[in-house]
Amino acid sequence: MKTFRKELFFHLPQRMGFINITPQVEECLIESGIREGLVLVNSMHITASVFINDDESGLLDDFEKWLERLAPHAPTPQYRHNDTGEDNADAHLKRQVMGREAVVAVTNGRLDFGTWEQIFYGEFDGRRKKRVLVKVVGE
Repeated sequence: MKTFRKELFFHLPQRMGFINITPQVEECLIESGIREGLVLVNSMHITASVFINDDESGLLDDFEKWLERLAPHAPTPQYRHNDTGEDNADAHLKRQVMGREAVVAVTNGRLDFGTWEQIFYGEFDGRRKKRVLVKVVGE
């Protein structure tokens, strides 16, 4: 069995947003040389997410609005976490809802997706550089 590890870096200028990272993950898979196995893609930050869904702009906008209703950023004093001097408690909650990682099967050297599936990086406390781990395991 072989393994491959690579970190991807993202820096969103806004507080919240989504990036389709499927092409970068596909590049990692090609670089790994692995034809059968699994790809793990996970955020290395507790205020960001990796998830699988449809790359449709209306849906991504819906996610943003829905998450802001579930865990609004303001007023920041509503969260005990922010008593520490932070202002990102909402980002922790949004990450918990959207998830930490995605695992995708690799078949014949390709990501084995269902219809419309794509991998996304979700940022909930942007404005600084963050990392995503891509780990490919297989043969």
